[in-house]
Amino acid sequence: MSTRSPSPSHVEAAETNEPLVKRESCQETDTEEVDPAFERKLKWKLDLFILPIISSVYFFAAMGRSDLANAKIAGLTDELRLSPGDYSNAATVFLVAYVLFQLPGTLLVKKLRAPYQFSGAMITWGFLTTMTVLIQNQAGLLVLRFLIGAAEAFVQGGLFYLSFWYRYSELATRGAIFYSMSTLAGAFNGLIAYAIAANLDGAGGWRAWRWIFLIEGVVPCAFAFPVAALLPAGPTSLRWGFTEPEKARVVARSRSAHNADDGKLEIRKVPLVLKELHFWLFTIIACGVHFCLGSLSNFLPDIIQGFGFDTVNAQVFTIVVYACAFVGVLFWCRLADRTNARGLVFAAASSGSIVGYVLLLATTSRNVRYAGTCILAFFIYPTTVLHLTWAAMNFVGYTRRGSALAFFNIISQLFAISGTQAYSDPPYYHQGHIASLVMVVVMTITSLVLRWYLSYLNSKKKSLSAQQIQALMSSESIEELGDKHPDFTYTI
Repeated sequence: MSTRSPSPSHVEAAETNEPLVKRESCQETDTEEVDPAFERKLKWKLDLFILPIISSVYFFAAMGRSDLANAKIAGLTDELRLSPGDYSNAATVFLVAYVLFQLPGTLLVKKLRAPYQFSGAMITWGFLTTMTVLIQNQAGLLVLRFLIGAAEAFVQGGLFYLSFWYRYSELATRGAIFYSMSTLAGAFNGLIAYAIAANLDGAGGWRAWRWIFLIEGVVPCAFAFPVAALLPAGPTSLRWGFTEPEKARVVARSRSAHNADDGKLEIRKVPLVLKELHFWLFTIIACGVHFCLGSLSNFLPDIIQGFGFDTVNAQVFTIVVYACAFVGVLFWCRLADRTNARGLVFAAASSGSIVGYVLLLATTSRNVRYAGTCILAFFIYPTTVLHLTWAAMNFVGYTRRGSALAFFNIISQLFAISGTQAYSDPPYYHQGHIASLVMVVVMTITSLVLRWYLSYLNSKKKSLSAQQIQALMSSESIEELGDKHPDFTYTI
């Protein structure tokens, strides 16, 4: 632990028993005066150099995560003779691997260096996906889906990586672009699956599902090399495309979002976040989000086919649903950045998805249920970005923030696993939809409770005396004290 003394202002206040004259909010600590035109240009550069590369990594990961759903109705279950339970197990083992490898996949981003970790993961899961064309039974499918899930866990630190580059007021919008890749990937998967089912089913003696895995395995392997070459490891590692003043400003912006240049993994601090009540409130929300999204992404083509569409058209109609999700992610996350009312925006988006589930449960009309699915996608897909960006703002320090984001995913993936098991009653999936509806209600209420609790923590900090502040600040470092720093303000 650092042994630096508190600043003179804190010491003086403590000696005179007077409150601090100035309490600087550490919600964002950037006090440097910068030309607005220079700042806009710099943000555009980050948006053009950093955001597209890391977003493309997540795009291919999302393709690899949802391609099983497209393969299911493209001959996979018929050729391998899979029951609904067998398919659910294949989707489940993928998530099990996520749970097991999520923590190292997030916390080792600096140690392994982001460009090498992400590109290595892409090559690994791409190769394993292409190997899926060789399987002949359920056992082979289970093994490969587990290994693919393990590899993909090492790109789930993407939002954590983005938090190195963007200030809090910018993070939800960029996180929206990052996570919207999952909706684009779902739509792209539907388009590829439609083209393959219409033109390649039976070609070379292969059913369409084998062609799906072949094509979607080769592409990430090829794109991994530009990722390794172009993606910088962090703000202090920018190599080209930025002037020296711009590089200095990038580092300053990163520090303003409480990223220390020398921030490193400290194993002893990893479990400490589990002691915080607001961590568990965020976790409850994450569990609901992953239960709903995991089941929807794994069963969407099958759900739509259950409306009465044939296999080929079911692939096409997934594209419209993912387009609604894409628009929803961008809209709700931009609203969160504009208003900074993170809890209220989350609650609004979450509660809107109730309408979609009610429509899916209340009628057997094909058109109404399809409309309900589009409404559901518009409201439920943004919740994962809204949740993670809100959480990233409220846990400070490399180990603390990384551990929190990793533990959210680890614990919530257990609920995602239960979600895939709940959807076992085709074609209407009433059991799964009812369980998802309950989860939505729980996470909506919890988001409002969390907003109140964070506001309560802020009030407690404001009421601290000078002596209490001095006792807390054995170090001035936000990296050391984290969000417990008396000047840090929780975002509600």
